[in-house]
Amino acid sequence: MQRCEEAQMDSVDVVVIGGGQAGLSAGYFLRRIGLSYVILDAEASPGGAWQHAWESLHLFSPAGWSSIPGWPMPATREPYPSQAEVLDYLARYEHKYALPVIRPVQVERISRSGSRLRVEADDGRQWQTRAVVSATGTWRHPYTPEYEGLDAFGGVQLHSAHYSHPEPFAGMRVAIIGSGNSGAQILAEVSKVAETTWITQREPAFLADDVDGRVLFARATEKWRAQQEGREPDVPQGGFGDIVMVPPVVDARRRGVLVSMTPPVRFTATGMQWADGSERNFDAVIWCTGFRPALSHLEGLGLVNAQGRIDVDDTKVRSVAEPSVWLLGYGDWNGAASATLIGVTRYAREVVRQITDCYAAACG
Repeated sequence: MQRCEEAQMDSVDVVVIGGGQAGLSAGYFLRRIGLSYVILDAEASPGGAWQHAWESLHLFSPAGWSSIPGWPMPATREPYPSQAEVLDYLARYEHKYALPVIRPVQVERISRSGSRLRVEADDGRQWQTRAVVSATGTWRHPYTPEYEGLDAFGGVQLHSAHYSHPEPFAGMRVAIIGSGNSGAQILAEVSKVAETTWITQREPAFLADDVDGRVLFARATEKWRAQQEGREPDVPQGGFGDIVMVPPVVDARRRGVLVSMTPPVRFTATGMQWADGSERNFDAVIWCTGFRPALSHLEGLGLVNAQGRIDVDDTKVRSVAEPSVWLLGYGDWNGAASATLIGVTRYAREVVRQITDCYAAACG
């Protein structure tokens, strides 16, 4: 049996897990250094999590500010790229650089095997490597907060990860929960066909109408530079979650629906109840409450902490407990703007630089 397992195991220098924007960015830099590598992607087609975004989604930065390394996204028909244009760009990018993507491969477990790591897929395929780049993102791990009585609620519940278009909610009373860009954009279109209530943990923060996602990236860049220089970042008030006033959100403001209320204290069978005793009935809830890192494949190495993250070194990309594992594209704890198209480049470059140095020093 052992001989059979060994015959089925491929050996490469680097295994990248995830074929979305982070995995492709890592592949771009890996192809230039002469190490053998594969990119294992759980999706059946190119595009990563973008293929699961809602149909009307547009980015809130122009194409030139929405590119991964090497090849800028081509100019788009509208000022901000659509979901379809992002998918087309990522598919063409993968083909342009002949990146060695294998799909669909669902990685279930990574374990230590002597001086190397063993990567195991759910279909029995295995890879042996000295370096793993985990770039699985967050889409497969949507987050829904806990509420008293939530199990008793009889209406429809849907996370933004699985939201596609507003038509199924036509004529309903819909609560949209979440103060970020996804909450605002989904509210904007659902409010055209349904009676909506916007529920946010904090007061939503809106950027000026003439400002787009380039400002958010500039803030993230200043945070990154401050980290490199060991100083406090000099950034204006606001955060990366500030809402960009794309045309549908501007229209929602004009229609008077871009108004939020505080969260309830509990759910009921027919809706929600607030601290003052007031109640509202809802037919559906759309959770725009974000995601958590999809890291279950690393649990066998004992790396995932109580917060569902992995402790990384000062560079933000390398595991402290297992130096043969690098993390890429999971959000602020893994690098400011690292989960964005344009922001992932600097971290992918750093990951591959470290892997190159590691191989040169024969570590791992």
